[in-house]
Amino acid sequence: MELIGSSYKGETKNGRMDGKGKYTFPTDTKYEGEMKDGMFHGKGVLHFPNGSKYEATWEHGKAKQGSFTFADGLQYQEKDWDYCDGYDRRFYSERCSGLRPAGESQLTDLHPPHVIPDGCYDCGDGFYDPNTRVVTSYTGRFLRNADDSEHEWIVRTCRKAWDEVVGTDPEKSVATVPEETSNTK
Repeated sequence: MELIGSSYKGETKNGRMDGKGKYTFPTDTKYEGEMKDGMFHGKGVLHFPNGSKYEATWEHGKAKQGSFTFADGLQYQEKDWDYCDGYDRRFYSERCSGLRPAGESQLTDLHPPHVIPDGCYDCGDGFYDPNTRVVTSYTGRFLRNADDSEHEWIVRTCRKAWDEVVGTDPEKSVATVPEETSNTK
């Protein structure tokens, strides 16, 4: 475990995890619960670094039945899921606390949102640099290398730090076009 950067504190039997314990992955995800013969077995919870958790019943290292709760307290539902669908795009915190006044719209469920380093994307559990294809946590720890599929998804859908000038071009703006050349009447 030490070789790959993970650790375990808890009961053992014949040198293997067995009974109740806490297993920490190199990514700082933590499992707390029952073990048997070196595997997750029984009731246990995965706690993710972003504050979300997955509570499940495990059999021989595999989750058989469980529920996921996001860091903000939103419980995932497989059926009748109405959060952030095509009809209601509010963040969970907006559903719980109401919308912010005009001009103070939320960009993420966290307000104010994380400041994204130049040229990077906020991919939910950290920042993604498309040049190095590395995801780092919000505190700067390495999380993972993105494969082609994740890279494409992040670049297509995630919030990006602006690296280009946005806004209107004053030379093409209707407000700056002289009246004699304007087509508006």
